[in-house]
Amino acid sequence: MVNIIVCGMWGISMDKPVWIQNAAQLITLKHESKGPRTKEAMSVLSIIEGGSVWIENGVIQMVGTMQQLIPYCTPRAAEAIVVDATGKIVTPGLIDSHTHIVHGGSREYEFEQRIQGKSYMDILNEGGGILATARKTRELSEEHIYNATAQRLDSFLKHGVTTIESKSGYGLELEMELKQLHIMQRLNDNHPIEIVPTFMGAHAIPERYKDNPEGYVDEIIDVMLPRVAEEGLAKFCDVFCEESVFTPAQAERILEAAKSYGMIPKIHADEMVLSHGAIVAAKVGAISAEHLLKTDDAGIQALAEAGVIACLLPAAALCLQEPPARARAMIDAGVPIAISTECNPGSSPTTSMPLVMNLACVMMRMSPAEAICAATYNAACAIGMEEKVGSIEVGKQADIVIWNVRNYQKLHYIFGVNHVNEVWKKGVRVVG
Repeated sequence: MVNIIVCGMWGISMDKPVWIQNAAQLITLKHESKGPRTKEAMSVLSIIEGGSVWIENGVIQMVGTMQQLIPYCTPRAAEAIVVDATGKIVTPGLIDSHTHIVHGGSREYEFEQRIQGKSYMDILNEGGGILATARKTRELSEEHIYNATAQRLDSFLKHGVTTIESKSGYGLELEMELKQLHIMQRLNDNHPIEIVPTFMGAHAIPERYKDNPEGYVDEIIDVMLPRVAEEGLAKFCDVFCEESVFTPAQAERILEAAKSYGMIPKIHADEMVLSHGAIVAAKVGAISAEHLLKTDDAGIQALAEAGVIACLLPAAALCLQEPPARARAMIDAGVPIAISTECNPGSSPTTSMPLVMNLACVMMRMSPAEAICAATYNAACAIGMEEKVGSIEVGKQADIVIWNVRNYQKLHYIFGVNHVNEVWKKGVRVVG
């Protein structure tokens, strides 16, 4: 039985040191280079067999083999919480770098429509999809959405996720966008998972602007961005650059305006058609480009040259019955890869990063080592958190997962099963 600390209990002080002992594989992801990993570096996991970690005040203090740590830690073992990881692997906490978790309602009926042959864009153009979720999000109270999102976060935590990016975009008007960002702020204060917020007012063209999309672009730039910046509610700004949504020129205009307010650009690019969103990402200096199912060789080369992280979402491709992104071509070209659930109510309603890691291997031909890097260190880079999380190194935050498998290949191989044994956030056991 996996137990989880409920949201209201988070914040309990843990003044005892923690000593994790004798891991079959301690997967540290330590590397001499800085910044997102590319090519062969994505496979460097820096595994310590018989590994051990000493944690104090929520920070990793020592990392090495059990034999290396015994002389330093044994004299203090009586005051520590000792965790036996024999026969288990230990990894950094997983990081989900692209989600839409704050919303009202669900859209399971669209799943059935897509199975019957209706496309994602057909559903959106008929007032469904993002527009349907926006209507439901406006109808429901902040408290209702807060509680529903907290339950989703609990599920992420049980699957080993300790840090998450969350986008707005189900408001499509100022007050409703602020409503979502305020919910993220509250949850970041009250839930173990750290939430990194992204403003995405440019998620769809609302019905009131159906015949005047440029008017909505003006509203985002002139009304929404200044207010979001004034309240300090978002680290990033994202735009859905797609046919029948936002054009490359509109996306560039919004993201350049966001940069002037101190927000870092992200972009949904080339998901349904080749929109050349990857080119826009490179042009505006985006930290990441998301989806990229239809990105061509020119787009891949632009991402590589600009150092833009490709955040790939295989569960969404699976759910939409679309061919996956060309991960191998991207890796070979030197594009750093992150992977994510893209948890949302329409096209990827999963909270399982371990499943996404398996899909990255099976659907996109990534190696198990590359998938781990993409779900930890590179994902941290995609949300500007690599100095704090994403690897098990001295001085970093003690976000750690212990898994009930003996090697990392087995974590990917046996899929559809939650292998989490314990989750530690900032040196506090939050699952286990």
